Amino acid sequence: MPAVETVRGPVDVADLGRTYMHEHVFVLDDYHQRNYGAGDWWDEEERVADAVAKLTALTESGVTAIADPTVWGLGRYIPRIQRIADLVPGLRIIVATGLYTYADLPFPLHYRGPGTILGGPDPLVADFVRDLTEGIADTGVRAAFLKCAVDEPGLTPGVERVLRAVAAAHRETGAPVTVHTHSPSRSGRGALDLLGKEGVDPARVVVGHAGDSNDLDYLMELADTGAILGMDRFGLDTYNPTPDRVATIAALCARGYADRMVLSHDASCYIDWFGPDPEALRPVLPNWHYGHLTDDVLPALREAGVTGEQIDLMLVANPRRYFTSAS
Repeated sequence: MPAVETVRGPVDVADLGRTYMHEHVFVLDDYHQRNYGAGDWWDEEERVADAVAKLTALTESGVTAIADPTVWGLGRYIPRIQRIADLVPGLRIIVATGLYTYADLPFPLHYRGPGTILGGPDPLVADFVRDLTEGIADTGVRAAFLKCAVDEPGLTPGVERVLRAVAAAHRETGAPVTVHTHSPSRSGRGALDLLGKEGVDPARVVVGHAGDSNDLDYLMELADTGAILGMDRFGLDTYNPTPDRVATIAALCARGYADRMVLSHDASCYIDWFGPDPEALRPVLPNWHYGHLTDDVLPALREAGVTGEQIDLMLVANPRRYFTSAS
Protein backbone atom coordinates (compact mmCIF):
# COMPACT_ATOMS: atom_id res chain seq x y z
CA MET A 1 0.00 0.00 0.00
CA PRO A 2 1.12 3.64 -0.49
CA ALA A 3 2.58 5.21 2.64
CA VAL A 4 2.11 8.63 4.23
CA GLU A 5 4.73 10.25 6.43
CA THR A 6 3.82 10.89 10.07
CA VAL A 7 5.80 12.22 13.01
CA ARG A 8 6.65 8.65 14.01
CA GLY A 9 7.45 7.56 10.47
CA PRO A 10 5.61 6.28 7.40
CA VAL A 11 2.35 4.35 7.70
CA ASP A 12 0.11 2.73 5.12
CA VAL A 13 -2.56 5.17 4.05
CA ALA A 14 -5.09 2.37 4.50
CA ASP A 15 -4.29 2.44 8.21
CA LEU A 16 -4.97 6.14 8.76
CA GLY A 17 -8.57 5.57 9.82
CA ARG A 18 -10.72 8.49 10.91
CA THR A 19 -8.71 11.61 10.08
CA TYR A 20 -9.30 15.24 10.95
CA MET A 21 -7.70 17.16 8.12
CA HIS A 22 -6.99 20.55 9.72
CA GLU A 23 -6.01 20.56 13.38
CA HIS A 24 -3.07 22.22 15.06
CA VAL A 25 -1.27 20.99 18.15
CA PHE A 26 0.20 24.41 18.97
CA VAL A 27 -0.09 27.79 17.27
CA LEU A 28 2.61 30.07 18.65
CA ASP A 29 4.65 33.11 17.83
CA ASP A 30 7.96 31.34 18.29
CA TYR A 31 9.91 34.57 18.88
CA HIS A 32 7.51 35.69 21.58
CA GLN A 33 7.42 32.24 23.13
CA ARG A 34 11.23 32.00 23.31
CA ASN A 35 11.81 35.51 24.60
CA TYR A 36 8.80 36.31 26.75
CA GLY A 37 7.10 33.04 27.55
CA ALA A 38 9.43 31.36 30.02
CA GLY A 39 8.40 32.02 33.60
CA ASP A 40 5.45 34.11 32.50
CA TRP A 41 2.74 32.58 30.33
CA TRP A 42 4.51 29.54 28.88
CA ASP A 43 5.27 26.44 30.94
CA GLU A 44 6.64 23.72 28.65
CA GLU A 45 5.77 20.77 30.89
CA GLU A 46 2.27 22.07 31.61
CA ARG A 47 1.53 22.70 27.96
CA VAL A 48 2.88 19.30 26.85
CA ALA A 49 0.85 17.50 29.52
CA ASP A 50 -2.26 19.42 28.50
CA ALA A 51 -1.72 18.54 24.83
CA VAL A 52 -1.23 14.87 25.65
CA ALA A 53 -4.49 14.83 27.63
CA LYS A 54 -6.47 16.56 24.87
CA LEU A 55 -5.08 14.41 22.07
CA THR A 56 -5.55 11.23 24.08
CA ALA A 57 -9.20 12.16 24.54
CA LEU A 58 -9.41 12.69 20.79
CA THR A 59 -8.17 9.16 20.13
CA GLU A 60 -10.67 7.80 22.64
CA SER A 61 -13.42 9.32 20.50
CA GLY A 62 -12.27 7.20 17.54
CA VAL A 63 -9.98 9.63 15.71
CA THR A 64 -6.71 8.01 14.70
CA ALA A 65 -4.98 10.73 12.66
CA ILE A 66 -4.76 14.50 12.31
CA ALA A 67 -3.19 16.62 9.60
CA ASP A 68 -1.41 19.51 11.32
CA PRO A 69 -0.78 22.41 8.89
CA THR A 70 1.43 24.37 11.30
CA VAL A 71 4.22 25.86 9.19
CA TRP A 72 6.55 28.88 9.16
CA GLY A 73 4.46 31.77 10.46
CA LEU A 74 2.50 29.60 12.92
CA GLY A 75 5.32 28.44 15.17
CA ARG A 76 6.16 24.95 13.90
CA TYR A 77 8.61 23.19 16.23
CA ILE A 78 8.88 19.51 15.44
CA PRO A 79 10.88 18.29 18.50
CA ARG A 80 7.97 19.26 20.74
CA ILE A 81 5.50 17.50 18.42
CA GLN A 82 7.72 14.41 18.38
CA ARG A 83 7.61 14.28 22.15
CA ILE A 84 3.83 14.56 22.20
CA ALA A 85 3.42 11.98 19.43
CA ASP A 86 5.44 9.48 21.45
CA LEU A 87 3.14 10.06 24.41
CA VAL A 88 -0.05 9.60 22.34
CA PRO A 89 0.74 6.41 20.40
CA GLY A 90 -2.84 5.99 19.21
CA LEU A 91 -2.70 9.17 17.14
CA ARG A 92 -0.85 9.65 13.86
CA ILE A 93 0.21 13.28 13.46
CA ILE A 94 0.89 14.33 9.86
CA VAL A 95 2.87 17.55 9.53
CA ALA A 96 3.27 20.08 6.74
CA THR A 97 5.77 22.40 5.14
CA GLY A 98 5.02 25.80 3.70
CA LEU A 99 4.68 29.41 4.75
CA TYR A 100 1.69 31.15 6.32
CA THR A 101 1.25 34.81 5.44
CA TYR A 102 -1.65 36.96 4.29
CA ALA A 103 0.50 39.61 2.58
CA ASP A 104 4.27 39.99 3.00
CA LEU A 105 7.17 37.55 3.09
CA PRO A 106 9.47 37.32 6.11
CA PHE A 107 12.56 39.53 5.78
CA PRO A 108 14.98 36.61 5.16
CA LEU A 109 13.22 36.24 1.80
CA HIS A 110 12.88 39.89 0.75
CA TYR A 111 16.20 40.13 -1.09
CA ARG A 112 16.68 36.59 -2.40
CA GLY A 113 14.70 34.86 -5.09
CA PRO A 114 12.79 35.91 -8.19
CA GLY A 115 12.28 39.64 -8.61
CA THR A 116 14.61 40.63 -5.75
CA ILE A 117 17.97 42.42 -5.54
CA LEU A 118 19.95 39.17 -5.47
CA GLY A 119 17.59 37.28 -7.74
CA GLY A 120 18.11 33.60 -8.38
CA PRO A 121 15.82 30.65 -7.69
CA ASP A 122 13.37 30.90 -4.83
CA PRO A 123 14.97 29.44 -1.67
CA LEU A 124 11.49 28.51 -0.49
CA VAL A 125 11.32 25.74 -3.05
CA ALA A 126 14.49 24.07 -1.82
CA ASP A 127 13.34 24.43 1.80
CA PHE A 128 9.95 22.87 1.10
CA VAL A 129 11.43 20.03 -0.94
CA ARG A 130 13.99 19.24 1.75
CA ASP A 131 11.23 19.10 4.40
CA LEU A 132 9.29 16.67 2.22
CA THR A 133 12.13 14.43 1.07
CA GLU A 134 14.85 14.56 3.74
CA GLY A 135 13.19 15.79 6.90
CA ILE A 136 12.54 18.96 8.89
CA ALA A 137 15.69 20.45 10.43
CA ASP A 138 17.60 17.56 12.03
CA THR A 139 14.55 15.68 13.31
CA GLY A 140 14.24 13.13 10.51
CA VAL A 141 10.49 13.88 10.41
CA ARG A 142 9.28 14.38 6.86
CA ALA A 143 6.38 16.64 5.97
CA ALA A 144 3.59 15.00 3.97
CA PHE A 145 1.81 18.02 2.50
CA LEU A 146 2.24 21.69 1.60
CA LYS A 147 0.48 24.65 3.21
CA CYS A 148 -0.06 28.19 1.93
CA ALA A 149 -2.67 30.91 2.42
CA VAL A 150 -4.76 33.38 0.42
CA ASP A 151 -6.77 35.51 2.81
CA GLU A 152 -8.78 38.73 2.35
CA PRO A 153 -5.83 40.76 0.93
CA GLY A 154 -5.78 38.30 -1.98
CA LEU A 155 -2.83 37.45 -4.18
CA THR A 156 -0.33 40.01 -2.93
CA PRO A 157 3.20 39.71 -4.36
CA GLY A 158 4.33 37.87 -1.24
CA VAL A 159 1.39 35.48 -1.22
CA GLU A 160 1.74 34.83 -4.93
CA ARG A 161 5.41 33.95 -4.49
CA VAL A 162 4.56 31.45 -1.74
CA LEU A 163 1.92 29.79 -3.90
CA ARG A 164 4.34 29.50 -6.83
CA ALA A 165 6.95 27.97 -4.53
CA VAL A 166 4.39 25.54 -3.14
CA ALA A 167 3.42 24.56 -6.68
CA ALA A 168 7.07 24.04 -7.64
CA ALA A 169 7.63 21.80 -4.60
CA HIS A 170 4.46 19.91 -5.49
CA ARG A 171 5.67 19.36 -9.05
CA GLU A 172 8.98 18.03 -7.76
CA THR A 173 7.64 15.77 -4.99
CA GLY A 174 3.98 15.07 -5.71
CA ALA A 175 2.98 16.28 -2.24
CA PRO A 176 -0.63 17.51 -1.99
CA VAL A 177 -1.55 21.05 -1.00
CA THR A 178 -3.77 22.68 1.60
CA VAL A 179 -4.50 26.37 1.08
CA HIS A 180 -6.05 28.56 3.76
CA THR A 181 -8.73 30.70 2.11
CA HIS A 182 -11.08 33.54 3.05
CA SER A 183 -14.60 32.53 2.11
CA PRO A 184 -16.26 35.98 2.34
CA SER A 185 -13.93 37.30 -0.40
CA ARG A 186 -14.10 34.00 -2.34
CA SER A 187 -10.32 33.78 -2.34
CA GLY A 188 -10.51 30.05 -3.08
CA ARG A 189 -11.13 30.93 -6.74
CA GLY A 190 -7.88 32.82 -7.14
CA ALA A 191 -5.94 30.23 -5.18
CA LEU A 192 -7.11 27.34 -7.35
CA ASP A 193 -6.61 29.36 -10.52
CA LEU A 194 -2.97 30.23 -9.74
CA LEU A 195 -2.11 26.75 -8.44
CA GLY A 196 -3.70 25.26 -11.56
CA LYS A 197 -1.67 27.49 -13.86
CA GLU A 198 1.41 26.34 -11.96
CA GLY A 199 0.65 22.70 -12.66
CA VAL A 200 -1.24 21.61 -9.55
CA ASP A 201 -4.24 19.39 -10.22
CA PRO A 202 -7.18 20.79 -8.17
CA ALA A 203 -7.94 17.24 -7.03
CA ARG A 204 -4.67 17.43 -5.06
CA VAL A 205 -5.81 20.55 -3.17
CA VAL A 206 -7.85 21.06 -0.02
CA VAL A 207 -9.49 24.50 -0.08
CA GLY A 208 -9.18 25.28 3.60
CA HIS A 209 -12.03 27.02 5.42
CA ALA A 210 -14.45 26.62 2.54
CA GLY A 211 -16.96 25.71 5.24
CA ASP A 212 -17.04 29.30 6.46
CA SER A 213 -19.37 29.86 3.49
CA ASN A 214 -22.96 28.72 3.02
CA ASP A 215 -23.02 29.84 -0.62
CA LEU A 216 -23.73 26.54 -2.35
CA ASP A 217 -23.00 27.96 -5.80
CA TYR A 218 -19.52 29.06 -4.70
CA LEU A 219 -18.81 25.78 -2.94
CA MET A 220 -20.00 23.66 -5.86
CA GLU A 221 -17.94 25.80 -8.24
CA LEU A 222 -14.82 24.95 -6.22
CA ALA A 223 -15.73 21.28 -5.88
CA ASP A 224 -16.53 20.98 -9.58
CA THR A 225 -12.86 21.66 -10.32
CA GLY A 226 -12.11 18.45 -8.43
CA ALA A 227 -10.80 20.26 -5.34
CA ILE A 228 -11.61 19.07 -1.84
CA LEU A 229 -13.63 21.43 0.35
CA GLY A 230 -12.22 21.95 3.82
CA MET A 231 -15.30 22.03 6.06
CA ASP A 232 -12.83 22.49 8.81
CA ARG A 233 -13.75 25.20 11.30
CA PHE A 234 -16.44 23.59 13.39
CA GLY A 235 -16.71 25.46 16.67
CA LEU A 236 -15.61 28.78 15.20
CA ASP A 237 -19.18 30.03 15.33
CA THR A 238 -18.15 33.67 14.90
CA TYR A 239 -17.37 32.80 11.27
CA ASN A 240 -20.30 30.47 10.67
CA PRO A 241 -22.58 28.89 13.30
CA THR A 242 -22.55 25.11 13.58
CA PRO A 243 -26.21 24.65 12.50
CA ASP A 244 -25.48 26.54 9.28
CA ARG A 245 -22.31 24.54 8.63
CA VAL A 246 -24.26 21.32 9.17
CA ALA A 247 -27.05 22.40 6.82
CA THR A 248 -24.53 23.33 4.13
CA ILE A 249 -22.74 19.98 4.32
CA ALA A 250 -26.06 18.12 4.27
CA ALA A 251 -27.13 20.07 1.18
CA LEU A 252 -23.84 19.30 -0.57
CA CYS A 253 -24.09 15.63 0.35
CA ALA A 254 -27.59 15.53 -1.13
CA ARG A 255 -26.13 16.95 -4.35
CA GLY A 256 -23.44 14.27 -4.54
CA TYR A 257 -20.41 16.09 -3.12
CA ALA A 258 -19.62 13.89 -0.11
CA ASP A 259 -16.53 12.64 -1.95
CA ARG A 260 -15.12 16.18 -2.08
CA MET A 261 -15.33 17.29 1.55
CA VAL A 262 -13.22 16.76 4.66
CA LEU A 263 -14.10 17.71 8.24
CA SER A 264 -12.19 19.33 11.09
CA HIS A 265 -12.17 22.16 13.66
CA ASP A 266 -8.95 24.15 13.00
CA ALA A 267 -8.56 23.90 16.77
CA SER A 268 -5.38 23.53 18.82
CA CYS A 269 -4.23 22.46 22.23
CA TYR A 270 -2.92 25.99 22.73
CA ILE A 271 -2.97 29.13 20.58
CA ASP A 272 -1.29 32.34 21.74
CA TRP A 273 -3.21 34.69 19.44
CA PHE A 274 -5.67 35.60 22.20
CA GLY A 275 -3.27 36.12 25.08
CA PRO A 276 -1.68 33.87 27.67
CA ASP A 277 -4.85 32.42 29.21
CA PRO A 278 -5.70 29.18 27.36
CA GLU A 279 -9.29 29.42 28.56
CA ALA A 280 -9.86 33.06 27.57
CA LEU A 281 -11.91 32.12 24.50
CA ARG A 282 -14.03 29.46 26.20
CA PRO A 283 -16.95 31.81 27.04
CA VAL A 284 -16.92 33.20 23.49
CA LEU A 285 -16.30 29.97 21.55
CA PRO A 286 -17.37 27.15 23.87
CA ASN A 287 -17.41 24.52 21.11
CA TRP A 288 -14.03 25.26 19.54
CA HIS A 289 -12.28 22.08 20.66
CA TYR A 290 -11.42 18.63 19.34
CA GLY A 291 -14.53 16.97 20.76
CA HIS A 292 -17.16 19.06 18.99
CA LEU A 293 -17.33 16.98 15.81
CA THR A 294 -17.87 13.68 17.55
CA ASP A 295 -20.12 14.94 20.32
CA ASP A 296 -22.30 17.39 18.41
CA VAL A 297 -21.65 17.69 14.68
CA LEU A 298 -21.82 14.08 13.53
CA PRO A 299 -25.15 13.45 15.33
CA ALA A 300 -26.49 16.66 13.76
CA LEU A 301 -25.33 15.59 10.30
CA ARG A 302 -27.06 12.24 10.67
CA GLU A 303 -30.23 13.97 11.80
CA ALA A 304 -29.98 16.19 8.71
CA GLY A 305 -29.96 13.13 6.47
CA VAL A 306 -26.23 12.56 5.96
CA THR A 307 -25.60 8.82 5.82
CA GLY A 308 -22.94 6.84 7.61
CA GLU A 309 -21.36 6.06 4.26
CA GLN A 310 -21.09 9.77 3.46
CA ILE A 311 -19.56 10.48 6.87
CA ASP A 312 -17.00 7.75 6.25
CA LEU A 313 -16.16 9.33 2.91
CA MET A 314 -15.47 12.68 4.55
CA LEU A 315 -13.54 11.32 7.52
CA VAL A 316 -11.77 8.23 6.13
CA ALA A 317 -11.83 7.74 2.35
CA ASN A 318 -11.24 11.35 1.25
CA PRO A 319 -8.21 11.90 3.55
CA ARG A 320 -6.85 8.53 2.46
CA ARG A 321 -7.19 9.48 -1.22
CA TYR A 322 -5.56 12.89 -0.61
CA PHE A 323 -2.51 11.34 1.01
CA THR A 324 -2.36 8.45 -1.43
CA SER A 325 -1.63 11.05 -4.08
CA ALA A 326 1.48 12.07 -2.14
CA SER A 327 3.02 8.62 -2.34
